[in-house]
Amino acid sequence: MVKVAIVGATGVVGSKMIEMFEQYEIEADELVLFSSPRSAGKEIEVLGRTLTVTELNEESAKEAFDYVVMSAGGGTSKQFAPIFEENGAIVIDNSSQWRMHEDIDLIVPEINTPKLNRGIIANPNCSTIQSVVALQPLKEQFGLKRVHYTTYQAVSGSGSGGLRDLEAGAKGEAPTTYPHPIHDNVLPHIDVFMEDGYTKEEIKMMDETKKILDQQDLRVTATCVRVPVSNSHSVHINVTLDQEASVEAVREAFRNLPHIKLLDDPANNVYPTPLESTGEPEVSVGRIRRDDSLDNTFHIWCTADNLLKGAAQNTVQILKMMMETERVHNE
Repeated sequence: MVKVAIVGATGVVGSKMIEMFEQYEIEADELVLFSSPRSAGKEIEVLGRTLTVTELNEESAKEAFDYVVMSAGGGTSKQFAPIFEENGAIVIDNSSQWRMHEDIDLIVPEINTPKLNRGIIANPNCSTIQSVVALQPLKEQFGLKRVHYTTYQAVSGSGSGGLRDLEAGAKGEAPTTYPHPIHDNVLPHIDVFMEDGYTKEEIKMMDETKKILDQQDLRVTATCVRVPVSNSHSVHINVTLDQEASVEAVREAFRNLPHIKLLDDPANNVYPTPLESTGEPEVSVGRIRRDDSLDNTFHIWCTADNLLKGAAQNTVQILKMMMETERVHNE
């Protein structure tokens, strides 16, 4: 009997997780939905069942689960993930709380697998996920020396508050989530500024890339920008390869991979856009060209649905992988 919990079930990402449970045919004999006290008592349809959302607290977190997926913020994860873990669950967490802990796996299923030194698995930053999915084929074929990211991140990455600011800003209303209006504007500011001038979001991308790709000597830098787009992040990747490559060889590295959609025919206006990525499971890449200012360096444009592959989908893919591994182990 497999017992699974979803923490943050009524949030933007939690709602997408529920959709992903159905899409990935997650088989759970018992499923429990947790939320804050404000949302407790709501009824939600999941896998053909009507479930009542339960308040997450110290007592309810001590219930025995096989798997727990969490998308309720770092503070909630810091408090409750260890409790679930202590009571035997494998916890897959979508917050930034555990990502850079040495004993915690940071997983993108197309790239790496958990070692399970602990019972907590971290889901990476949304922009990092799509970026490393694009970088992994290049690492395998050519090796990587340097990566420079510039992101164009949708407001849904800030949850319902970001969407509200975009919609209300079009009516001339003041923002409540961002420090400046996002409607008709771009903000070179995601998360808090650190002493060195980088934002926490930029540092996340830099550190997480090295950890997921298992390459601590990789030179990585980033600038993260919020744009007035509802959903799906775009990332410009400027990458220096270790071995000599051509534009066509880079393009071929992406071709025929089930998790990557190659859209690279600029003469016919074919390239990835966030609008086309929304609702799609793949990471899209295009605008592939050589950077003539640096040796063996290429520009790549990359888009993906930040609520799917960047959050809920990747989390549920990890869950599916763990459940299948356990099933094979028990056979």
